[in-house]
Amino acid sequence: MVNEKLTTKSGQPFADNEHSLSAGERGPLLLQDYQLIEKLAHFNRERIPERVVHANGSGAMGYFKLTNDMSAYTKAKVFNGVGKTTRVMARFSSVAGEKGYPDTLRDVHGFATRFYTEDGLYDIVGNNTPVFFLNDPLKFPDFIHSQKRDPQTGLRDANMQWDYFSHSPESLHQVTILFSDRGLPYSFSHMHGYGSHTFKWVNADNEQFWVKYHFRTNHGIKNLTPHDAQALAGSNTNWYRETMFDDIEKGDFPAWTLEVQIIPYEEGLRYKYDIFDVTKVISQKDYPLIEVGQFVLNRNPDNFFADVEEAAFSPANMVPGIEPSEDKVLQGRLFAYNDAQRYRLGANYQDIEVNRPGVPVHTYERDGFMASGANGADEVNYEPNSKGGPMADPEAKVANVKLTGETGNYPAYDPDYTSQPGALYRLMDEHQKELLTDAIAESLGTIDSEENKKLAVAQFTAADADYGQRVAKKIHLTN
Repeated sequence: MVNEKLTTKSGQPFADNEHSLSAGERGPLLLQDYQLIEKLAHFNRERIPERVVHANGSGAMGYFKLTNDMSAYTKAKVFNGVGKTTRVMARFSSVAGEKGYPDTLRDVHGFATRFYTEDGLYDIVGNNTPVFFLNDPLKFPDFIHSQKRDPQTGLRDANMQWDYFSHSPESLHQVTILFSDRGLPYSFSHMHGYGSHTFKWVNADNEQFWVKYHFRTNHGIKNLTPHDAQALAGSNTNWYRETMFDDIEKGDFPAWTLEVQIIPYEEGLRYKYDIFDVTKVISQKDYPLIEVGQFVLNRNPDNFFADVEEAAFSPANMVPGIEPSEDKVLQGRLFAYNDAQRYRLGANYQDIEVNRPGVPVHTYERDGFMASGANGADEVNYEPNSKGGPMADPEAKVANVKLTGETGNYPAYDPDYTSQPGALYRLMDEHQKELLTDAIAESLGTIDSEENKKLAVAQFTAADADYGQRVAKKIHLTN
């Protein structure tokens, strides 16, 4: 690195970066010391508000290479043309813990991917689990509150967590995955990723298909033991971050095979489970995985704050050929994510380098906090106009959907919350069943409420009798 001359953020030469201006050798300091004031003022503002969820995370950059042309199902250019390579980035995270929280403690892990396509940004913002804890966005703030810190003690509390779980039967599927061996991945490279929701693909002939995204790790599934995860939490709070960074530096690039399940439109509406309920999966026996391409991370951030911390993912970032479904939680996220970014980074967060789409942007949006660049210069900022301003592109219209029904606060369309967790439990071998029920017992067994213990065990039992019996025995539950 060349030793350039130090300057202020405004470009003025910085004469002395070790000693403040003072009135005499022993002070006091002078308010006229602009460089001191600016340095301290900037330091006071160096930390942007952390994410409410997924605060503790890591990221990297790379490429996606299409290995299977998907034009029969979607007109999205990123998935058309075998061999096409698209710049990407990804961010992995823990859901509940704050920044600095040990990343190896049991948690769902965020799996957010970004494609810098020729039609703008496309984000698949999912987790390392195919399902989630709830199927209505109205419950999301309550769920997160229960997983965060007690408002009185400021401590995380299993009583809060199980109070929520035991009264929310739709969480059973995710709870079963979270407390299984998959809840403690060895590294970000050794876990699968999922779009979780059902999305819609539309091809050039306007045919519509339902789609599920699966990122299958090329490194194979590998998990930590509870003992090792706890030990790492005390010795290296950033085990996942450090491991991924070091792997990329030595050329052992994290990589996943992107695969999808394609469900014909009408078949999806008649499927045996509600495909729009994110607490449920679609059987791979019914709709097998189809390879799409390779997702590879081969470059570490140049600057963690600029490249990762300021990255603003959103499931609303879609491109022509990819559309949302009627999934209620997805519908809520389409608003909530962008709104969270405006709070965290400001109204012009999309002007930050990592959030720029890589293609020309033409918009009538102007001004706002931290407007950068020319801010539209002297171009017209309203429509319609006679000044040659940007025009809407009819090719980007979403496919028509027929909607019927009366307004109302409806419960879940498919309230079967036990069949799939039960089937998952029965797929586990004896060792996995013991790991699962040991982990649940270690947490559930510590809570104060006998009633909540009974409610939780009743859910496990409804899924599978052996599942409930094992947990009940391990927490010494009496009728």
